[in-house]
Amino acid sequence: MHRLYVLPTLLINVVIIAVPALLTIFLAFFEWDGITAPSFVGLGNFEALWNDSVFWTALTNNIIWTLIFLTVPIAMGLLAATMMLVARRGSTYFQVIYFLPVIIATAITARVWQGMIYSPITGIAGLLQRMGLDVANPLAETSTALYGIATVDLWHWWGFLCVIFFAALRQVPAEQVEAARVEGATFTQIIRYVLLPGIRPTITLMMIMTIIWSFLVFDFVYILTQGGPAFSSEVLSTFAYRSAFYDLAVGKAAAISVVISLFGLAATIFYIRSQAKEFEQ
Repeated sequence: MHRLYVLPTLLINVVIIAVPALLTIFLAFFEWDGITAPSFVGLGNFEALWNDSVFWTALTNNIIWTLIFLTVPIAMGLLAATMMLVARRGSTYFQVIYFLPVIIATAITARVWQGMIYSPITGIAGLLQRMGLDVANPLAETSTALYGIATVDLWHWWGFLCVIFFAALRQVPAEQVEAARVEGATFTQIIRYVLLPGIRPTITLMMIMTIIWSFLVFDFVYILTQGGPAFSSEVLSTFAYRSAFYDLAVGKAAAISVVISLFGLAATIFYIRSQAKEFEQ
């Protein structure tokens, strides 16, 4: 009887998630321009991706993006959360300050960085250039465009991780921390052997979500560079968007979406298996 309460949520997921997902997988095996009737091509779309250099560039950029966000913002979030736990006084205000970039609309954040920081005319980069410093707009260089976009997203994202980690750290039993202090543990040892193991499930979840979100990144890339210059900041989601709406290759875009989903599925399976091992222990 109690299972009936789950039925509405299940139906919503089937309609909103399962049906579009199955249609995407279905279209991945067809050639379709979005207007005429689809024609079956089997694995043709995937073969086209395999031989497409832009696809491999986009995949490489996604992997680089994931590695950046698995290290820098997580380390920043853990460090800031630990400092707030130790300081205590004023931690609420710091949480608000750190979380503010998260609630600002992505389009606004991107335009502010593009026009007021990176712009060689109206931004800080231009001001430094007029002062005689050799500062270039990172979005205009093929070697730095991806990292310039990642910096914007880092500023926007790390505060969320900080607040999540701080909330988790506050759930670590105070008795464990006090016992470690009585035993003569240093601050670094308390962090390493008490606090971090205590929030390991939270860290694992945030890392898995980071992997999934890193392969879904679209907004900052599209607003700031649209994948340029010369595809140097192209990622799989922008490549799929361009294939569907610019090239009218909907089947190819669906195949790219399937590839993105496979990475997310792999991360989800890893998380479920790691959680199962935690419960077994």
